[in-house]
Parts: sequence; structure tokens; C-alpha cells
Amino acid sequence: MTSTNPTHLSVRIWDLPTRLFHWLLVISIVALVVTAKLGGNAMNWHLILGQVVLALLIFRVLWGLVGGYWSRFGRLLPSPAAVGRYLRGNASVQDRAGHNPLGTLSVLAMLLVLIAQVVSGMLSDDEIAFSGPLTRFVSGETVSTATSYHAHWGQYLIYVLVGLHVLAVAWYSLRGHKLVPAMISGDKQLEAPVPPSQDTAGTRVMAAVLAVVASGIAWWVHQLGQSAAF
Repeated sequence: MTSTNPTHLSVRIWDLPTRLFHWLLVISIVALVVTAKLGGNAMNWHLILGQVVLALLIFRVLWGLVGGYWSRFGRLLPSPAAVGRYLRGNASVQDRAGHNPLGTLSVLAMLLVLIAQVVSGMLSDDEIAFSGPLTRFVSGETVSTATSYHAHWGQYLIYVLVGLHVLAVAWYSLRGHKLVPAMISGDKQLEAPVPPSQDTAGTRVMAAVLAVVASGIAWWVHQLGQSAAF
């Protein structure tokens, strides 16, 4: 931790792997929406991007177990007391150093909705240009339900959560909380010391290994659908 002015400390909150995950996920979600709306041959890219998001989500689950202090799932489960302090307007620095208590709940909601969207996509079949890699393992009724969810409720839930996320970031930015710069640099300016996230060469190598593992799992799932074509 380093001091940038007499009253604040610069603390590494978001490690590099978490920041890369965040921005790659943002780019992938935007690209998925665009390819879905274009349809036709763009659905080939939609399937590939779905595989990318699957790999990102698998990585995030793994990183939530062993990653930086503020990226672990233990920090994404706010206590009722922390939520109460935040709602009363007297949250501690520890409560809001990473995501604030409500922000952590929105992050968990986003991850769960994205997982549901990816899984439903792998079980979907539009009977025109797209068939998910897991459709052959379930009944036609399940495929129909998954396809309907993926094309309607699933994407609308994502739009709502993304919209709320953008509005929240804009609101806090207007109040002087530099959330976007922190997700770029990894550091936050805080009034009191808190445990920093470890962000060393060793942790980044570990993250790279986990990213390879996650990519391998996502590729294997994708190949389940490919093998069905032969």
C-alpha cells in the first residue's frame, strides 16, 4: 500500500486476472448480443463466443476460490450486519473496499444469470443455423424449454442486470467514487488500510494455468457437439 495524499491510501483491490476477466467478459457479452441480433452466419461466431464466455466463467469460479483477497467468493458474500451498515449509511472501509454489500449481491446475480444463459445456450436448438453441443444428451422438451429461456427471459435478465450495473457505476462516479479507473489500474484510494489483494508474478502465473484449464474444459464441452455430427 502506498499513500497518494495525506488522507488516503492506494490499495491494490483488483488483481490483474480479475481485471482481465472483467473486460474480456464485457467485450464478449457485447459481441454475443451483436451476433445474436445479426443471425445467419454470425451464429457461428455466437457459438464460439459462447465457448469463450464459458471458459471465462469457469475461470472466475476457480479464481473465486484461490484468487486475490477481494476477488474470492468469501468476500462476495456480505454478512447481514454489513448490509445493514451499508443501508444505514455507515458502512466501514472494509465493507466497501471491494464491491459494496449491494454490489456484491449484484455481481453474484450476474454470474448466476450468465451461467444459466450459457448452459441454456448449450442446450438450445433454433432448428435453422444453431444447435448447442449438449442438445443430444437431453429430451426434446428440455431443448425447447432451454431454447425459449435463452432467447427470451435469459437475455432480458442480462439486459436488466447490465443496465443496473452501468447506472450504478455512473451514480457512484458522479459521487466521486472512481470505480472504472480502479477496474483498470487495480488500485483504490481508501481512507484506512485494508488487506490488499496479492497480485504478483506468481499469482499471475497461477491464473494463466487456471485460464488454460478453463479453456480446455470449455473446448471439451464444445467438442461434445462436434463429435455428434460424425
